[in-house]
Amino acid sequence: MDSIAGLEQYVCTLYDTKDQLKRHIFERADEAFARGDQTRDSISGETELKRRKEQVKEAFLRAIGGLPGDNGPLEAKATGRHEAAGYTVENLVLEPRPGHYATANLYLPHEREERTGAVLFLCGHELEGKHSPYYHRVVLRLVQAGLIVLALDPLGQGERLSWPESLDPDRPTVWGTKEHQQLGAQCYMAGHSIARYFVHDAIRALDYLAARPEVDPARLGVTGNSGGGTQTAMLMVCDDRLAAAAPGTFIMNRQQYMHAGGVQDAEQVWPGWSAEGFDHEDLLLAFAPKPLLVLAAQYDFFPIEATRRTVERCRRFWGMLGREEELILAEDATTHRYTDRLALEAAAFFARTLLNGKQWTAPAKELPALPTGCLICTATGQVRLDMPAPRSRSVLEENREIAARLRQERAGHGPGEALQRARDWLAARVLAPRQSCSLNPRRVPLGETDGLLADYLLWWSQPGLMNSGYLFRSAAPSSDGPSPLTVAVWQGGTSRLAGHWEWLAEACRAGRSVLVLNVSGEGPHEPYPLYGKPSRRFFGIMHKLADELLWLGDSLAALRVHDVLRTLELADWLGAAGKRITFYTPDQYALYARLATALEERVETERASGSFAGIEEWVGASNYDEEDAMSLVMPGILGFLDLAELEQWLSATAHRRE
Repeated sequence: MDSIAGLEQYVCTLYDTKDQLKRHIFERADEAFARGDQTRDSISGETELKRRKEQVKEAFLRAIGGLPGDNGPLEAKATGRHEAAGYTVENLVLEPRPGHYATANLYLPHEREERTGAVLFLCGHELEGKHSPYYHRVVLRLVQAGLIVLALDPLGQGERLSWPESLDPDRPTVWGTKEHQQLGAQCYMAGHSIARYFVHDAIRALDYLAARPEVDPARLGVTGNSGGGTQTAMLMVCDDRLAAAAPGTFIMNRQQYMHAGGVQDAEQVWPGWSAEGFDHEDLLLAFAPKPLLVLAAQYDFFPIEATRRTVERCRRFWGMLGREEELILAEDATTHRYTDRLALEAAAFFARTLLNGKQWTAPAKELPALPTGCLICTATGQVRLDMPAPRSRSVLEENREIAARLRQERAGHGPGEALQRARDWLAARVLAPRQSCSLNPRRVPLGETDGLLADYLLWWSQPGLMNSGYLFRSAAPSSDGPSPLTVAVWQGGTSRLAGHWEWLAEACRAGRSVLVLNVSGEGPHEPYPLYGKPSRRFFGIMHKLADELLWLGDSLAALRVHDVLRTLELADWLGAAGKRITFYTPDQYALYARLATALEERVETERASGSFAGIEEWVGASNYDEEDAMSLVMPGILGFLDLAELEQWLSATAHRRE
């Protein structure tokens, strides 16, 4: 090979490995989906259905790390009141958790029962949230039917941006899906999900509605589309007070959505849920036999055939309970949106189910909309500008506090006990999900480049899943016998040699052989991109595959730690049998090698500037590079270790053995 660039672009023709990681994950997921279908198909009566509903709720709460425990006073404050033809809007600021402020609009129709039904409206991923003109119009359809409506801003939208300083004159740089994903990735490491805060906000909003004198607490409903459909479905599982629900443009079938190629943000990904056999059918059956309207867009990125399949497969559960007519699917020939047609379907549905069987038909004229400014609940338009820290808190502050508490809990264990806890936990995640296989290594000489000889090595890490690397050594002859081996682990592997070439050349001139490792999905194994998006950034292909592993109770990080451990067998094949192997780790991929030290004494690390510092530091970072961020996520790891502690425990136990 005559150039470094040539080495970076080299593709071995022995195997096309680009689809291997995707196939490996999808095949595991397909098996889990099949088990879930089989379990649901076996439900034959009311007793079994009741047991399944209990299991759904338990598994969901377990997946999101439970709900926040603080249900103190909501401290609701009215910040404005506006009259319009046919309705009144009250602007509210609620406090669902101490220091967490939620903005909402309460719509009161002028013509209504003295004590009547109410609907919680949960917003999808719109920057303006509850005061989006689009959602304002949907809400007014419900109000027009005589329903009280509480429209709530979700985290990261409307007046609830965690980083309001990111606002530019027109658009913020961090909001909605990006904010949810950035904070959500950190939540995973601390042992929970950002979904718990969405669910808790919705529960507290129902608390507020139920306490209003105008509302009959026995007649509460919920609706929302897209991200609001997600929140609706989660609330259906978690809050028994609901009398009716209408999730929009979300209900589907996870298997078909996985194969369709979509990626969701963190509140929509529930670790381990697929592994336990749960799917969107379970979200629905958990609500049986209450009135349920599933709203769907026929041209959605959520496949309409998946929505239809899920609804049809669930009809028998309503039938078991004598209420088959209460599961309804309404569709519109549109792309992903809560259209006016779907809003009319929802209004008529809630009128019937929450307003004592009222048969409502929309009048020709819509209710007049209020100007957007009338729906703003805070002076500045952002709660975190009106009430800056420490008075107000975000999920980031919660993560920091949880991480600090977990650190204190870990400190309560002696080094030996702490190390054993960490090893047992890591072994269950790194080793237990893997299938063993022979390495069956291949070696292809590539010649000399800039004074270094390079061989391409290719081997099996798991059945159907290959790793590879370049083995570099100095072209100058040496009479000192076999050279010691160093394994280099960095982002991009062999596709990013130029930035590390100086170190490579120096290490080889010093008499070392260097294996530049391509872990699963790296270098020539990087999967084909998704919709042209950058592969390593949020919502690219590596994010998607990392999420699918999370659904399986696994993680890309754990899989790659296993890859690191398998290179020890490759080192044996290369003549370093039984020897300690140094892993050079100059960036965040240091995480893999440093975790491997807990499971294999032969692994030692040599860190360079830029090496991953620590998990708690990353979890508490107000800003971090999203490039490859999902490749670091191991849910719950801070319950058992951080990297500096791990080294201390290993050192302490080694001294004892000596």
